[in-house]
Amino acid sequence: MIDNWRDAFVDVSYLVASICFVVSLKRLSSPATARQGNRLAMIGMALAVFATFFIRSIDDNYILILVGMLLGAAIGYVPARRVKMTAMPQMVAIFNGMGGATAALVAVAEFTHRAGIGRGETTSIVLGTIIGAISFTGSAIAFLKLQELMSGRPIVFPNQQRINAALFGVIALLSLIVIALGDGPAARSLLLVIFLATLALGALLVVPIGGADMPVVIAMLNSATGIAAALTGFVLSNQALVVAGALVGASGSLLTLMMARAMNRKITNVIFGAFGAVVATGPSTASGEDKPIRETSAEDAGVSLAYAERVVIVPGYGLAVAQAQHSVRELADLLATRGVDVRYAIHPVAGRMPGHMNVLLAEANVPYDDLYEMERINDDFAWTDVALVIGANDVTNPAARSDPSSPIYGMPILNVDHAANIIVLKRSMKSGFAGIENELFHDPKTTMLFGDAKDSLGKLIGAVKSA
Repeated sequence: MIDNWRDAFVDVSYLVASICFVVSLKRLSSPATARQGNRLAMIGMALAVFATFFIRSIDDNYILILVGMLLGAAIGYVPARRVKMTAMPQMVAIFNGMGGATAALVAVAEFTHRAGIGRGETTSIVLGTIIGAISFTGSAIAFLKLQELMSGRPIVFPNQQRINAALFGVIALLSLIVIALGDGPAARSLLLVIFLATLALGALLVVPIGGADMPVVIAMLNSATGIAAALTGFVLSNQALVVAGALVGASGSLLTLMMARAMNRKITNVIFGAFGAVVATGPSTASGEDKPIRETSAEDAGVSLAYAERVVIVPGYGLAVAQAQHSVRELADLLATRGVDVRYAIHPVAGRMPGHMNVLLAEANVPYDDLYEMERINDDFAWTDVALVIGANDVTNPAARSDPSSPIYGMPILNVDHAANIIVLKRSMKSGFAGIENELFHDPKTTMLFGDAKDSLGKLIGAVKSA
């Protein structure tokens, strides 16, 4: 009777947790309700973890589980509290990788110590191992690139694709053998070989991907972790894990497709194309010294902003690096008090992860209604008096429309060059993550205000007040 009550409690709790996950995902679709969605997901996960302690098969492992939870909480809490917004993509990447590693290790452990595993479960274990391992090492490489511990540019070597294809073929063949053998010492040994080989494949797949594709890569690896978690849930007969993993996998897949579409690129090109490996030789790669640029002062730029009717602010990674989101909010509020129509143009892949700019501006309490996606605002640049570009580079480069030799050719960009006047806040003429020169900087309508974005915005605020 007691055991039946425990089983019923676990089942009901997992059902409620699954409902929380589904509803939270819906709430996360809007910036206005995203915090509520996040809290609801936390409640659902807490309920699922609590209910798991009532599963009969873990009665003898309470201490080990609690120790693991405390260690994981401590390791996760410290970086989560200390991480800067500029490093948020790196944290997302490494935490996502940990999820993939966990799914793969659980799958391997289950196959190693359990007996009488059916072919269906074996298939789930093999797939969970492969996908989880790829997610782990792929996310690790993404972290190293974003943290600039290794080059953000594509790293390629001779016969790279052939080596990857051969490794994938070996993994596929061994997987079929393991599924055919089923349970047994030989199959267990082969699964460990598959795990190690897939770790190598995950790294080799992400190494040739350039930094400009990182938002797509992060979304794709996030999806892979969700799928691996769902497969592990099947192995463990854990309904909450299946639902949570399926939601992450499905939402990550949709986000990956959206990000790829925003860059006008196919997923296969992202994985196999070594984006940015070949730098165009032409106007888009000319150095800033070869073409004239117009510098401006904070006073002149402030006057232009103060007497404009319509201003569009284009945030980019430089805004995040300078931690200038509060300063840009202050400038926008000041302009609004003068009757200026101020809006923010958000490119889908601005920054280093999906939604990076939205999260950054939300931290400064920028009104959600002031944030406009590229499709909604691109036509409005033609009647914008001043476009203020803060650290955005590749997503504003006109070469994407005009230069077929450019590595970003065909990528949809913000039509900043259609504005009447353009003010660019930038530290230097250094290229963006794609590694190419931005033709916008040499546009006759563009003036450059060099310096740290936060300092420059502070000077602009003072200039607007004095205008």
